Amino acid sequence: MARGNQRDLARAKNLKKQQDAAKNAKKSGDPAKRMESDAEKMRRKQAEGMW
Repeated sequence: MARGNQRDLARAKNLKKQQDAAKNAKKSGDPAKRMESDAEKMRRKQAEGMW
C-alpha cells in the first residue's frame, strides 16, 4: 500500500471537521435572542400547565 496511514489521518480530520460543523449548526443565531425565545416558550408551557 503506497498511501500508508494518510487515508486514516484524512478520515480522522474529516470526522473532526464534521463534528465541529454540526456543533456550530446547532448554535446558530444570537444567543440572547435564543435564550429569550426559549424562556418565552417555557412561560407559555407553564401557563398552560403542560410542564
